[in-house]
Amino acid sequence: MSLIRSLLYAVLTGVPLGTPMLHAQVSDPILRKVGDHYNHLSSLRASYSEHYTGMGMDRTETGTLLLKKPGRMRWNYNTPAGKVFLLDGKFGWFYTPGDNQATRIPAKKLDDLRSPLRFLLGHTQLAKELDQITVAPDGSNFRIAGIPKGMTQRVKSLALTVTAAGAIQTMRLEEIDGAVTEFAFSGMQENIPVRDSDFTFAPPAGVAIVDGIAPI
Repeated sequence: MSLIRSLLYAVLTGVPLGTPMLHAQVSDPILRKVGDHYNHLSSLRASYSEHYTGMGMDRTETGTLLLKKPGRMRWNYNTPAGKVFLLDGKFGWFYTPGDNQATRIPAKKLDDLRSPLRFLLGHTQLAKELDQITVAPDGSNFRIAGIPKGMTQRVKSLALTVTAAGAIQTMRLEEIDGAVTEFAFSGMQENIPVRDSDFTFAPPAGVAIVDGIAPI
């Protein structure tokens, strides 16, 4: 993804550069860019880095994200190798190598940070996904912030860094209890051939499937 400089922000919105914070009503062109970008996307592969702080933990994990419409998403972790979070369109699956159980939960009940990415698998309209939206220049990119609808009791804010072309570069989720999860994406490949079998979870021999809630 090439980065388009903040000058384009002024062209799209008619607002001079350096304006500190803009309400989404003024900055609809940027929101529409994100919607247009992902509504025309059929598949995506990207590398990611995930950093979580909270509940006495401070951890960083990396891996590969794979998306395919409709409704499929897979996070393969580099460490530990084999750790996976997967959406097959109906269920979310969580498994870490060495565990004797794999967790399954209906996709519609997921409420962790990966769930905001689920809007990329359908018809993307940030203005309908987030409350209290603000948009502001952020170097050569733009920062979109708000609160995911229906998550006000848990989430303080969700912030996206996007290019002027509408591609998401980072996500930052701050919870009410102070926990923060951040994702950074790189090496994006769009509209690539993706196999349906990439989104099928087959538990290793001897691993039981249990119904549960989404882990942190």
